Amino acid sequence: MSTIAPAAPDSSLLSLLLSGERFWPTDPRSAHDLGLSEPFLEALVAKLLLASGSTSGRTVASELCLPFKIAEATLERLRTRRLVTHVASSSFNDYVYGLSDEGRKRAQTFHNECSYVGPAPVPVMDYIISVEAQAIGDEPIRRAELIDAFQDISIEGELQDLLGPAINSGSGMFLYGAPGNGKSTLANRITSCFGQEIWLPHAIIDGRQIITLFDPAYHHVADQTGNANSYDTRWVRVRRPTVVVGGELTMDNLEIRHDPVSNVSEAPLQLKSNCGCLLIDDFGRQRISPEELLNRWIVPLENKHDFLTLPTGKKLQVPFEQLIIFSTNLSPADLVDEAFLRRIPYRIELKDPDDHEFHSLFQIAADKVGCFYEPDAVDHLLATYYRPFERPLRRCHARDLLLQVKHYCTYNDLQFEMRADYFDRVAGGFFTEIDTKDLLAHHDRDAKRGDKI
Repeated sequence: MSTIAPAAPDSSLLSLLLSGERFWPTDPRSAHDLGLSEPFLEALVAKLLLASGSTSGRTVASELCLPFKIAEATLERLRTRRLVTHVASSSFNDYVYGLSDEGRKRAQTFHNECSYVGPAPVPVMDYIISVEAQAIGDEPIRRAELIDAFQDISIEGELQDLLGPAINSGSGMFLYGAPGNGKSTLANRITSCFGQEIWLPHAIIDGRQIITLFDPAYHHVADQTGNANSYDTRWVRVRRPTVVVGGELTMDNLEIRHDPVSNVSEAPLQLKSNCGCLLIDDFGRQRISPEELLNRWIVPLENKHDFLTLPTGKKLQVPFEQLIIFSTNLSPADLVDEAFLRRIPYRIELKDPDDHEFHSLFQIAADKVGCFYEPDAVDHLLATYYRPFERPLRRCHARDLLLQVKHYCTYNDLQFEMRADYFDRVAGGFFTEIDTKDLLAHHDRDAKRGDKI
């Protein structure tokens, strides 16, 4: 079982509490501590041997994220029933195990029922406890923490003053404004305000239903080399997740997705983003309407829990503990009605930078891409390519322009510098604007040419 650190009696967990740990998955001593039945463990071990052939007991323990003593006891029970045999001796008082003919038949039956083979799952109640202990809303952030999270990006003080209370509310928020002004970047930095890392199980189980939770696309494993304390290896320490979805979002992504062939389910996006941030990018451009999406989340946004339907039809109550950010290029009032806006009380506009902030953005970008900041070159850009055309400034332009200059210098074997003439070289492609009428005219000519052919 996983425990909250304050309840842990031993000295190692006391040291974790003193260092700020609020949740720690304690190392299990028995199958009872795992919250899993012996028959379930036996089926999991048999399926692993069916997939891998003969392997050592320590490898079985490692692959299934079990303590060696528990894996060894499970293997011995299977060997007693003549489902598993000793193939050879291994190092450190271990054996190489393989399935008998009868064991292979039983393992195939287990596989047909559920083909999941991997880290042993964690009971869903243990997962719920972990989310409640690591939720982002339990400790409000302060101004200094927000400033620290945004230290290497350009965020004006007025915007920080709007973001701070919105983050502490734990409610959803709208970030709206022109594309390229850093809405996705802000979402990632907001997540980092709440502490860097959390514990997450590879998979959870309710009854006989296994739901995979860890997703390398969203969960980035933290460095474990400095951790001297033992822990339940069914859990993995990850950076607080920031799950970003855009126009590809559908209602299916918000429900448990079950594979009837493997009989294994996958967690929905809101479960994968618990204890972090869920950014709905380009809100209003999804395959589902804004009303459908917000109707799905009215109750979770208010009550901080969600109901998911298992393949058996059972309703499973799970935490809904993440900061949801709706990012859009459109005005929130044009997307949803007043009733929905009341449930998402914070609407923050990301405006275009002014000239002074534009210089700051180039200064930050220059440091990141590896060149010296030259204010005269930026003034040349403003005077030549922005003001005469009344072209709006965007926060992404500094980074994107400097990267194009870097590629130009690399190709021509030149020293990478921020120079006005280098900006002139890349500006033609960067600032190209296609006239819609010309584009339609070309399309019409191509269509006529096709008719003649």
